[in-house]
Amino acid sequence: MATGGKAGRVAEWAARIVAAVILAQTLFFKFTGAAESVYIFTTVGQEPWGRYGSGVVELIACVLLFIPGMVAVGAGLALGVMSGAIFFHLTKLGIVVQDDGGLLFALAVVTAACAAFVLWRRRRELPVIGSKL
Repeated sequence: MATGGKAGRVAEWAARIVAAVILAQTLFFKFTGAAESVYIFTTVGQEPWGRYGSGVVELIACVLLFIPGMVAVGAGLALGVMSGAIFFHLTKLGIVVQDDGGLLFALAVVTAACAAFVLWRRRRELPVIGSKL
């Protein structure tokens, strides 16, 4: 469990909830093939499997953010997926996608920041690769 007093725990819970809500609300659009999602993944050359794959990883991250002992892993997955989203916004998509005013980019940044905060607070819970070798 992360330390840091009551304020730290409240901030972490808020970050977990914000990240999970943002990740979860995009799942419908990814899995139903909404025009904006198809456009995004076509533009980055990953339609349809990138859309499905990122949706599955985001769903797993949402669930893990609320399973004791797996919170850090969920935050790591969320940060990884959002890092990819931010990368593609900055390299291929642009900040504004189909006149959204930069909303998707902003949501990716907020989710990444929340996930990074949770991951930092839960860093001691991460499995150490090779520790049993």
